[in-house]
Amino acid sequence: MHAIDFGILIGFMLWMLVIGWIFSGRMKDASEMFAAGGQSPWWISGLSGFMTIFSAGTFVVWGGIAFRLGMVAVSILVTIGFCMIIVGWSIAGIWRKMGITTPAEFLRIRFDEPVVQVYTWLGTFYRGIGLGVALYALAVMLSVLVPLPEGAPFRDAKTGNLSVNAGILLWGAVVIAYTMAGGLWAVLMTDVIQCLLLCLAVLVAVPLSVAAIGGLDELWNRAPSHFFSPAAGEYGYTFLFLWIWVNVFRFGADWAFVQRFICVPTPRDARKVAYLMGVLYIVSPFLWMLPAMAYRILEPGADPKEAYMLMCRLVLPAGVLGIMVAAMFSATASMVSSLLNVFAGVFTCDVYQALIHPTASARRLVLVGRLATLGYGIVIILIALSVPYLGGAEDLVIVLMTSMLGPLMMPTIWALYSRHVGPWCVWATLIVCTPATMLVKAAPTLCEKTAHWGLPSVIGAAVGWIEANPRLTDAILGLLLPLAVLIVIEILCRRGPIDDGWNRMQAAIDECRERPPVAVESRLPARVVAVSLGILTLLMFGITACATRQQSTLMVFSVLLLVVTGVLSWMGFRPCKHRD
Repeated sequence: MHAIDFGILIGFMLWMLVIGWIFSGRMKDASEMFAAGGQSPWWISGLSGFMTIFSAGTFVVWGGIAFRLGMVAVSILVTIGFCMIIVGWSIAGIWRKMGITTPAEFLRIRFDEPVVQVYTWLGTFYRGIGLGVALYALAVMLSVLVPLPEGAPFRDAKTGNLSVNAGILLWGAVVIAYTMAGGLWAVLMTDVIQCLLLCLAVLVAVPLSVAAIGGLDELWNRAPSHFFSPAAGEYGYTFLFLWIWVNVFRFGADWAFVQRFICVPTPRDARKVAYLMGVLYIVSPFLWMLPAMAYRILEPGADPKEAYMLMCRLVLPAGVLGIMVAAMFSATASMVSSLLNVFAGVFTCDVYQALIHPTASARRLVLVGRLATLGYGIVIILIALSVPYLGGAEDLVIVLMTSMLGPLMMPTIWALYSRHVGPWCVWATLIVCTPATMLVKAAPTLCEKTAHWGLPSVIGAAVGWIEANPRLTDAILGLLLPLAVLIVIEILCRRGPIDDGWNRMQAAIDECRERPPVAVESRLPARVVAVSLGILTLLMFGITACATRQQSTLMVFSVLLLVVTGVLSWMGFRPCKHRD
């Protein structure tokens, strides 16, 4: 990295803090801090949700898979787009119809207080591990690009670069700071700016990566034989099919995405949020993964988790590399800040206010929310520091996404449609699925230690299948097992009365329908984005003027940025219209 790259990275992080400060004055109550007052434009929430799915882990984990297996990584990511289309058609609008401030508020309406607390603490634990992995992945990627002179603080003696642990502390501190200051508004705004920055960096990297290997023909001719198969290795077609439905439940019920659906003015806007996320995930994964796939041609023996950034370091000119590093930071910052805000909101509204201080003032709730953000952020940093001792990033991400999501998310989606199930659908799913998952995961080790007992051959065959199909096993545990439990509960409850929680949910929908609609969408988000893009456009033109290579490519992207800036400026500064 050159001095200009470091300058861009530092300037970007400072601008994120400025955005947090800009929106800190709007944090008058819990609704503003955790639901943006229901005034977020749908395209802001959609781009924010799109970025929330991202993290540096996208480029470490999926980029590593793209380096090893090629198009398989694209297949896995494209399925997410189809999942979001399904969520938009069936689920997103229902969340907005209830007029809730936090996802946990739904659990209190539909189930009861013990379910709220179990989901709060299990969700905090589960998402904390995921966020820790993302923060660790970010530090791994950026440490490759940040060399430090000998004797400098935070230098890794083995690599001569910024140490991974120092990177975790630095990046984590910046995200915590702006999320504490600006609440959900700051999260939404920084997500959109980060999304545009990431798209710019990736789109610049793609043609330069293809040129570095001599064109797409070289990629096709020199790639391994399996490289363009949509399914390969442990990621077969059955896994992809189950992966689609695992993610439908994930994106339909995961609190970070539910928050995107409830912060817009209307149910129609909530559906638009999901559709935008889906379309973007269908059309863009091939572009994201292409640099890592191309690097396989140049350095087949490279470390897969570093392939993406090594290619970027090779082909990107000074200045643009800094934008790419800022984009990598952005991807993880988006994911981490979103979850920090949502769980701080749940703790503030559904633990502190509900159980500890029901009469707390609006100002006190905002203060508690900021302290909860800080506390949860520290926990995430500690988890990130521990990732190397927990099995590595790829295994943690895949296991969490498949074996844990179903038991946590499926009862919530089921309860949106079923009139008869109550709190017991949650307890039964957790009681059956959690021990079963733990037993299956431990089965190979247990069989190895008890081999001298003479176990039946069928057990040995089952364990052999589990070892040969680890990803498919995770998907079965995460989808089919909890689905079977819920079907059984539904059949048993069908002859009983309608659950009280269903009646409470319908009452909440009726009450929300009677509220006056939000009169005006906030224009401040578009204005902040327009100003941010204006700064980035000037920067790109400056980089283009100083570049010694690839000037024509850089000029194309500079002009495209100028056009996007003009469109967003028109959206942000045109006269406001009242909504019907």
